[in-house]
Amino acid sequence: MLTPPVPKKRPIEREHHGDVVVDDYEWLRDKDDPEVLAHLHEENAFTKARTEHLSILQEQIFEEIKHRTKETDLSVPTREGDWWYYSRTVEGQQYGIHCRVPASGADDWEPPVTDDSGAPLPDEQILLDDNVEAEGHEFYALGSFDLTADGRTLLYAVDVEGDERYTIRLRSLDDSGREFSDVIEGTAAGAVFDPSGRYLFYATVDEAWRPDTIWRHEVGTEASADVAIFSEPDERFWLGVGLTRSRKYLVIEAGSNVTSETLLLDSSDPTGSFEVVWPRKDGVEYDVEHVVAGDRDRLLITHNDGAVNFELVSVAADDPQGPRRMLLAHNPEVRIEGVDGFRDFVALEYRRDGLPRVAVAKVPANGLPAGATVDDTLHELAFDEELFSVGLGGNPDWAQPTLRLGYTSFVTPSTVLDLVVATGERKLRKRQAVLGDYDATRYAQRREWATADDGTRIPISLVYRHDLVDLGVPAPTLLYGYGAYEHSIDPGFGIPRLSLLDRGMVFAVAHVRGGGEMGRLWYEHGKKLEKRNTFTDFAAAARHLIDEDITAPDRLVAQGGSAGGLLIGAVANLAAKYFSGFLAEVPFVDPLTSILDPSLPLTVIEWDEWGNPLDDEEVYSYMKSYSPLENVHDGAHGGRHYPPILAVTSLNDTRVLYVEPAKWVARLREVGADALLKIEMAAGHGGVSGRYAAWRERAFSYAWLIDAAGAHPSGE
Repeated sequence: MLTPPVPKKRPIEREHHGDVVVDDYEWLRDKDDPEVLAHLHEENAFTKARTEHLSILQEQIFEEIKHRTKETDLSVPTREGDWWYYSRTVEGQQYGIHCRVPASGADDWEPPVTDDSGAPLPDEQILLDDNVEAEGHEFYALGSFDLTADGRTLLYAVDVEGDERYTIRLRSLDDSGREFSDVIEGTAAGAVFDPSGRYLFYATVDEAWRPDTIWRHEVGTEASADVAIFSEPDERFWLGVGLTRSRKYLVIEAGSNVTSETLLLDSSDPTGSFEVVWPRKDGVEYDVEHVVAGDRDRLLITHNDGAVNFELVSVAADDPQGPRRMLLAHNPEVRIEGVDGFRDFVALEYRRDGLPRVAVAKVPANGLPAGATVDDTLHELAFDEELFSVGLGGNPDWAQPTLRLGYTSFVTPSTVLDLVVATGERKLRKRQAVLGDYDATRYAQRREWATADDGTRIPISLVYRHDLVDLGVPAPTLLYGYGAYEHSIDPGFGIPRLSLLDRGMVFAVAHVRGGGEMGRLWYEHGKKLEKRNTFTDFAAAARHLIDEDITAPDRLVAQGGSAGGLLIGAVANLAAKYFSGFLAEVPFVDPLTSILDPSLPLTVIEWDEWGNPLDDEEVYSYMKSYSPLENVHDGAHGGRHYPPILAVTSLNDTRVLYVEPAKWVARLREVGADALLKIEMAAGHGGVSGRYAAWRERAFSYAWLIDAAGAHPSGE
C-alpha cells in the first residue's frame, strides 16, 4: 500500500485579536529550503503513483484533444494602420507565431485569407516567433506586445519563470531585424509606445509585487535613466498604462477592487504632466473612453457613483470635472460593463438576464441633439441561442467601419464576426474548427435554477449530450464554480470538455454570488461579510441537481480554481455529502494566513474583496469560520467523510502561493482524507506554458474527475 508523504510538524503560533492559532506546516512556505523542495517532489511522486491506473485514460484524453484541434491554424487578421496583424500555430509547435501582411489601401477592410490550411499568408512578415523565444526555457509567457504607430519597431516582454515579471525588449522590423540595446527588467505586463515611438511607458512593482510606479523610457537610452512619472502610495491600488484607441491620450489607470482613478495626457506632449479626470472617491469606479463629435473632444465615462449597476455619461475632454451629459441612465436590470469609442460609432457591453450583451450606436457628426440619449440610437445585437456569450474582439483601429465580435456558446465553437456598422450586416469570418465527427445537434444546453438557503434563485448552466444523458436519470456530473471579483463564468465552447460530454457526463456551472452574472449586487452579496453566500449557493446548486435526479452524490464532482479553489475547499467542509470528488486548482485555501500578512504579494489589494482581518475582529472571525484549512474536520459533524480531493498548484505562482494547498493537503490527511497534491515545478498561476503541455495537464485533471464521478472511461 502506498504511503503518502508526511511533512514534519514545526508548530508556530499566530495570534490576532486574542485568538491563538497553531500552524504546524507554515515552514513549507520557504521554497528555497531543500527540505521543502524534497517534500514537494515526494508529493508529486506519490500522486503519480496513486494515479498510475489512469495513465491510459489520460493519454486517451490528450489524443482526443489533439485530434479534435486544428494544430496548424491562423487567426482572423485584424487591421491596424497600414497592416493586417494575425497569429498562427504550426503542428508540433507549442506556441504561436505573430505575423502581419500589408493592407492594400485605405479602404481595405476585408481580412486577407488564402485557404483553410492555416498556411502563411502571401507577403507575410514574422514579427515574433514565441517558439524561438521559448527555446531553452521550461516556462514561457508573452506579456507586453506593441508596435510604434509607423509599424517599424516592436516592443515585446516575456516571462520565463511564471512569476509574472517581464523583461522588455525592442526589435527593429526593417530587413535587419536587429535587437535594440534597450532592455528593461522586472516590469509588469502592459507596456506601450507613445504615438511618436520615441518613448515607451511601463509599470514596475513594489516588494508586494503590486504595480505601483509608471515609468517613461526614451528609446535608445539606458533603463537607469528612465523617469518615474507616477507612483501610487496607497497599497490597495495597482497601476496600468495605455493609449486611447484614437491615440489622442496616454492613460494611467489606478484601481483597487472597488475604487478607480484615471489620468490623461495629450499624447502630443509625452513628457508633460498627466491630469486626473475625476478625483478618486472611495467605492466609485469609472472607465474613460475618448470620442470626437464634430471638432469637439468628448470623454465617455461609465461609472457607479450613485448607480450600482453603472451609468454612462459624456463630459468635455478639456473640462472633465464640469457638466455631465447623461447618455445611458442607471437600470437595475442592466449592468453596464464598458464602452468602446471609435471615429464613427460606439459599442456598449453590458449584462442582462445573466448573459453578456453588445449594442452599437452611431456617433452623429455634430453630437447628439438636445435632450437625446444614446438609448435613442442604441441597437442591441440579437442571437438565437438560449445561452451564449458575445463580446468585443480585437478592434484597435480608430477609423475602422466594422466591429469585430467574438461569439460562442456551450455548443457553438468560438466564432469571429465582423459587424458592418453602417448597414448592420454581419460577416462570418471564422468558426473554430473541431476536427472529427463533432455534431452540435447531439449536444444540448439549458438553464436550471436552484434555491439558496435565503430564498435567492441561483442560475445553473448545463451542457450534455442528449443522446447519452437523460436528465431524469442520475448521470455523472461536473459542477464548476468561481464566485469572486465580479468575474462571470459565461457560456463558452471548449474542445477538451468534449472528452467529458462524450463519456456521458453533464457539465454544469453554478453562477454563485460573488461573481457578476446577475449584476453588481450579485457580486456585493458574495464578498466580505457575505462571502459564505458563495459557498452555500454552490451547495444549493449541488442539492438541486441531486433533487432533480440530474445526478447523485456518488456521481457528482466539483471543480474550481484560485478563488474558485477557496470555494471548493469551503464546500468540502460544509457539504461533502453531496460530492464524490473535489478538484481544487491553484486554490486559495489558507486565506486568513495570507490576508493577515501585508508583506505577501497582493494582500493589501485583497482587503477590498475579503475585508481586513488585521484591524477588524469581526472580519477575522468571519474569515476563520470559512477558511478551508482552519475548518478541516474529522467527519463527526459532516454527515460523512471527505471524498477524494486533488489539489493542483505551481511552485512559482505569485497570486496563490503553493504553500496553501501543500498545508491543506497535509491537514486533510491528518483526519484521514484521501488527498493528493500535484505541483508544477516550472509554472505560475495559469499553470504550465505551451499548448501541448496544457492539454496534458487538462487530460490529467479530466481523467481524475471521470474516475471520481464514475463515468465510463472509454467514452462512446
